[in-house]
Parts: sequence; C-alpha cells; structure tokens
Amino acid sequence: MAPLSSRFKRTIFAFVALLGLLVLYQYSQDIPADTNASTEEPVARVDTGGEVSHSIEVNSTKAEDDSGLLRAALVALVRNSELQGIRSTIRQIDDRFNNKFHYPYIFLNDEEFTEEFKEGVRTLTKAPVHFGKLPEEHWGLSPYVTENKVQEALEYNRNRYLYGGSYSYRLMCRYQSGFIYKHPLLKDLDYYWRIEPDVNYYCDLPYDPFKYMRDNKLIYGFTMTPMEKAETVETLWDTTREWMIENPDYLQDKSFIHWVVNEKAKYTRCHFWSNFEIVDLSFYRSEAYESYFQHLDRAGGFFYERWGDAPVHSMAAAILLRKEQIHWFEDIGYRHPGIGHCPKDPEMAARCVCPPNANYMYRSLCNRRYGEVGNIYKHQALELAHMPDKH
Repeated sequence: MAPLSSRFKRTIFAFVALLGLLVLYQYSQDIPADTNASTEEPVARVDTGGEVSHSIEVNSTKAEDDSGLLRAALVALVRNSELQGIRSTIRQIDDRFNNKFHYPYIFLNDEEFTEEFKEGVRTLTKAPVHFGKLPEEHWGLSPYVTENKVQEALEYNRNRYLYGGSYSYRLMCRYQSGFIYKHPLLKDLDYYWRIEPDVNYYCDLPYDPFKYMRDNKLIYGFTMTPMEKAETVETLWDTTREWMIENPDYLQDKSFIHWVVNEKAKYTRCHFWSNFEIVDLSFYRSEAYESYFQHLDRAGGFFYERWGDAPVHSMAAAILLRKEQIHWFEDIGYRHPGIGHCPKDPEMAARCVCPPNANYMYRSLCNRRYGEVGNIYKHQALELAHMPDKH
C-alpha cells in the first residue's frame, strides 16, 4: 500500500484535533459554574444531619433619622440609689462623646424611678432621656428552678466568691442575658451601648461608634477581656456544648469559639466584660441566641451557680459569630471598678487623660489569646462540643 502523503496526514490530524475541541466545549457546557469557589484549602466535613446554617450578618443599610443618627441609645439598668454614680457616667460620656451627637439615654429599673432621680439625670444632658420599669415577667425567679434549691445554692456559695449569696445579683445577670433587649423602650433600636454607674471614660471619641459598627459589618464591640472565676461557671461550657450538639443548624460555617474553648475542649473562661458593650441588637433578637438563652435558663445555672451575663454574652458571640464580626474598641479608655484600660498607641493616647497603671488589656491573657486565635470551621466546633472536657 502506498504511504500517505504528508499533506494528507496533516489534514487528518487537524480534523481530529478540531473534533476533540468540539467535544471538550460541549462537555464544559454541561458542568455548572462554581459561583462559590474558595481559595481556602478544602477540609474534611462531618455529617451534621443535612442542616442549614443560620448566618448572622449585619444589615449595612440600617436607617438614619433626620438628624443623621442611627436607631441607637445608651442604656443602663440602674437603681434610684445609684443616682450620683450614673450622673458621673453621663457627665463623662457627654463630655467625651455624646455632646456632639445627642444619642438618647434609656434608664431601666425594677422599681419606679423617683422624681429626684429623673430630675438629677435630665439636668446633666441635652440628649433625650427615657425612663422605664421592667415588665414583671422579665424580672424574677426562672420558672425552671425551685426556691428551696436556689436558697441552698445561695447559702453554699455565699463565701465562695463575690455576690455568692446574692439573689438580686442573679436576677440582674439573668435579665441582662435574656431580657433587656426585649424591653419596650428598646424595641425600635438597632444598636445599644450599655453603660453603668461609677465607671470612667478617659478618652475623647470623635466618631460615631454605632456607624462604625454598621459600616464595618460588626456585631459585638467590647473594651476589656478578663477571665471569669471558675466557681461561678462550673457547668456553663458543658451546658453550652449540649446546646451545640442539639442545635447544629444554628452554627455558622465558621466561628470564633476557639477564644473561649481551647483545642482540648477546655473552657478558657475568657469573656468580654459586658458592663461595656456596643451591640447590634439583631444578634440578641436572633432565633439562635434566643434558643441558646432558653437552654441556659432551663439548666438553672443563673441561680444554682452564678452565671453572669458577661460569660453568657461572650460564649454566645464566640460560638455564633466570626472574629471579624467582633471588635475591640481599643481607643475607648474605660475603667470599671476593679480594672481599667487606656490605649498605648500614641495617636489614640493623645485623646486621653489616663491614671497610672490603666493598662490592663496589655497584660490580659484573654486579650493575648484574642489576638492569637482565629475562626475555626463548623465541623471543628462540633468536634470540640463532642470532646470530653478534661479539667
């Protein structure tokens, strides 16, 4: 048989190559594009029952009123007897920040405010001021505990730690954990800044922190990160892990849980000191947070132990939010009786008048951990929840 000519061979090769390209093109049209492609390394996933995660995100279009303010307020749970302490706080906040903005103040009490208290507050500020009494159903013994057992717990814990025998302190912690954002005076707010009597604000704040939260898609803001006393939260992590295992659909794809629980599933007891917090209230109003609070309330730890709102808020933020949704307001110099913080950055410090040794956050082990750890994936968080805590 005569050999094929070179020209004929080239013709056959070109035809085959063209046919191959046509086949590849048709195949590519049958594969849907991955619009969620990630540059991160793939990780193994555990089967969590086919649930859909509930992501908690910020609505960056939250409205401003005619004066350019967001729907936000400075909120305090305060007694009539704390008038001078809250007057001191208001004067500092107005001098440092609110005289430029006039965000409203909201004061809440389990009793009616006296006229002396109201007048003593109103004379200090040009901002709107509102006073409210707590609904009876929000303030009192949890329906999931018994009075006799609570009295036994108070007596047992009386000398174990601060407020160990205080019933009213436990009422306050439960209220701050699961009810304050439900008060009618807060129902139209998007953000709140929690304030307290007898605290100090050391630094001028030339910007609006509420807008900073909104514009940067932040949900939780804090100033100090102490470590909780172990005896007050003996079963908080175990109760939290139960909730996580029972409700995996409420967890985000990633969370900051590693800040409160280490790689061996040991509770670090790190928390955001919630006597100062600036929060997007959609977080506390979320289905996930409400489910978590109800689980804690049923467990009875607010009364049988002394679960504070600070470790509760912090645990919730860590398991339900990502690190980038949480913000350290380093530039807000602040002191609550016990510890204080002032910024050491020269530009920030120039706006402050600080006492000596107000440098707690630069010594805080929990703040160091805050800087060192990051988000972990949902399957890793659930693995921690299933892992026994080796005390």
